[in-house]
Amino acid sequence: MKANKLFPIEKIASTLVLSACVGFIVPTAINANPVAEAAATVGLPDFTELVEKSGPAVVNIRTTEKVQLNQNGGSAEDEQMQEFFRRFFGTPMPTPKQQPTPKGRKAPQQEEEVSRGVGSGFIISQDGYVLTNAHVVEGASEVYVKLTDKREFKAKVIGADRRTDIAVLKIDGSKLPRVTIGDSDKIKAGEWVIAIGSPFDLDNTVTAGIISAKARDTGDYLPLIQTDVAVNPGNSGGPLINMRGEVIGVNSQIYSRSGGYMGISFAIPIDEAMRVVDQLKSAGKVVRGYLGVERIDVPKEVAEGLGLAKAQGALIQRVMPGSPAEKAGIEVGDVIQKVNGTVIEKAVDLNRVVGDIKPGGKATVTVWRKGGAKDIVITVAEADAEKAPVKTGKQKAEPATNVFGLSITDLTEAQKRDSHVSGGVILENAEGGAARAGLQAGDIITRVFNTDVRDAKEFAAVMAKVDQKKPVLLLVKRGDVSKFVAVRPTNQ
Repeated sequence: MKANKLFPIEKIASTLVLSACVGFIVPTAINANPVAEAAATVGLPDFTELVEKSGPAVVNIRTTEKVQLNQNGGSAEDEQMQEFFRRFFGTPMPTPKQQPTPKGRKAPQQEEEVSRGVGSGFIISQDGYVLTNAHVVEGASEVYVKLTDKREFKAKVIGADRRTDIAVLKIDGSKLPRVTIGDSDKIKAGEWVIAIGSPFDLDNTVTAGIISAKARDTGDYLPLIQTDVAVNPGNSGGPLINMRGEVIGVNSQIYSRSGGYMGISFAIPIDEAMRVVDQLKSAGKVVRGYLGVERIDVPKEVAEGLGLAKAQGALIQRVMPGSPAEKAGIEVGDVIQKVNGTVIEKAVDLNRVVGDIKPGGKATVTVWRKGGAKDIVITVAEADAEKAPVKTGKQKAEPATNVFGLSITDLTEAQKRDSHVSGGVILENAEGGAARAGLQAGDIITRVFNTDVRDAKEFAAVMAKVDQKKPVLLLVKRGDVSKFVAVRPTNQ
């Protein structure tokens, strides 16, 4: 049985369509009560006005990438087809003749722009700012935005933030249609919402459902809105709209065993998204506070053993050397209960609360240590910036390690000796795909697929060659045990 997984969303079932129709088709019966029949349709939502109001501001986003052509003017796919012909037909596939290159000159490097993918987005200002998901535009050479009136613009990526999966684009235009931004703090489970987007590249497709839950913890920085709205590949980045015609979320992920829609989807709360938008527009990146600790939820048995009233807070498992937490005296085994008075219910809350603190600012952290509470003042540092996480044009792409959520460094001689290895890299931090695969700080990676790696330089070189859209297979040593671990890209 395949495991359930979260997928970035990139089919409304016929049964859903049928059940919707049944609500409107009432057969005529003898002695039928007209009042009862009218009452049967009362309360059924009508989304037509919402679509007319918001639809023009929802856009289709098309991305392309540059592909290097070989000396014969073909791509890697062409070379694979050539090999197919050689093996099964004993003759090469005919190719168009190329002009010979004069002696002493190198053949000019050729590139071809090919389609990479499609997604959705929505215009948030009349002067052309567009909000979408970071994974929609990640790795693209060019980004194009198409409106419902068939106008298409080349877009500039103003900034993107992987941790929240938010990106801001800019197109040249004026008096453009725009959405109305709502308040995601006021949403309620059970209320009707609609999604508009381009599933499977079908522009301005409307689907409807209800909010299933307000705050699901599926990421380090954002509690997501859970809905049963049908979203599929291509819906990524589109708006989630309430019955007042206000955007209250950005469709981002689905919960699935197969990668297809199975009745559960997630959206980024618009309040959180707009805070990221403001930083991306002003600085091109998001600045977050950083303590330098690894934490987990407090297990019930640990809470009882430490004398805590309930299993609440963030249990510190590791304090990073030289980090603000180490300098302030945070210790392994501490349970962080509050930060500046804000209660830390779960470990994930710590990242969110600290992330909102401006680097250089002071944070009063309340910890439970050895049977009592203690306040510690920490000067918050800046979390590692994502240095322009989404590149366009011919700029250098992000390291593959970031795509998989891996943060590594060289092993010291002492670590090699203690771990009984001659080479490899040690994992400093695991996020995204690496964290979901079960990797953790201190793990030692000695091989990528079938290639041994001796240090960080070799590791980076090998990772640069792997397909960043597919899982990477790592040989990982933890303690005395080594095993292969398949790590999926963070956005899958």
